[in-house]
Amino acid sequence: MPDSGSDIRLPSRTELEAWRSFLRAHARITRVLETELIAGQRLSLAAYDVLVQLAEAPRQRLRMTELADAVLLSRSGVTRLVDRLERAGLVGRERADGDGRGVVAVLTEQGVERLRAASGTHLSGVARHFAGSFEPGAVEGFGRDCDRLARDEQSR
Repeated sequence: MPDSGSDIRLPSRTELEAWRSFLRAHARITRVLETELIAGQRLSLAAYDVLVQLAEAPRQRLRMTELADAVLLSRSGVTRLVDRLERAGLVGRERADGDGRGVVAVLTEQGVERLRAASGTHLSGVARHFAGSFEPGAVEGFGRDCDRLARDEQSR
């Protein structure tokens, strides 16, 4: 049954301002990180994220559906991105073990090398544009809060 609206809690002005600040900060930082990766490595932030997710996965491979969930792209968006990465030799595709219909994305040696090269650019940008903006000790609390927010969303 639809909610009548009488028990809906709206954000306070302070909460709404914090929300908007969070969105602006996220947009600015991701734009800057993307610009630096493209300029320095000719690699988009989404492509970098795919390479990282594959590098950290067991046997450096993930089902396409798992990869889409990990990088927060739609399945069709991940398919198009993996297509481009495959053409560049950074990722391969294989049939999933024991499942004739499933497809896994696999990080190639060239992909590992490209990720290694791009990591310096990306991680120094994260340190400069994100971590460097916090007072000492504050980033840990922010990280815990973001983890809690991510868990809350996943449990709904």
